Amino acid sequence: MIDQPARWTEATVHPDMWADPENDPRDHDGPGPEGELATLQDYLTNYRLTLRMKCDGLTPEQLARRSVPPSTMSLLGLVRHLAEVERDRRNWITDAEPLPRLYGGRDADFDEAVGEQAVVDAAFRDLEREQAALDAALDGYRDLGERIGKDRIAVRELLVHRIEEYARHCGHADLLRECVDGRVGQ
Repeated sequence: MIDQPARWTEATVHPDMWADPENDPRDHDGPGPEGELATLQDYLTNYRLTLRMKCDGLTPEQLARRSVPPSTMSLLGLVRHLAEVERDRRNWITDAEPLPRLYGGRDADFDEAVGEQAVVDAAFRDLEREQAALDAALDGYRDLGERIGKDRIAVRELLVHRIEEYARHCGHADLLRECVDGRVGQ
């Protein structure tokens, strides 16, 4: 039987939250975004922030820990996987030759996620670079119904795919983080 850490949170106002609302970088005062594109971008931004929050404060070893056996997932593996996903989605919208995989063969993003600071730093750099590259590639498209790339995917569909990918993996990150150090919350 694996020892499970005690559950905890930094929140004091709502004990089931990750952080108190005034400390949550995803919360903004005022009205929500205006329009479909801004709404989709806001959701994507918030899921990206959630993933970062779930990784915050952990050592390289903790980030690389496969804390929900028999799964091969780790928080570091998720960061690397999402960098790979961002690159793959950029391949969807180009007519050029596809960019090579960042981490090599199938599941290398998870299998090679080892608890070394250099690997952690590289993974977060890769994620930021790939997010920025795909964001920049999509920046000129304002018509969400416009079809782009050799597969003629709609911009809306691509944005929703990205949101879905982050949302699903943020759910995994919740479980992984709780098993690493007991931290829970939204």
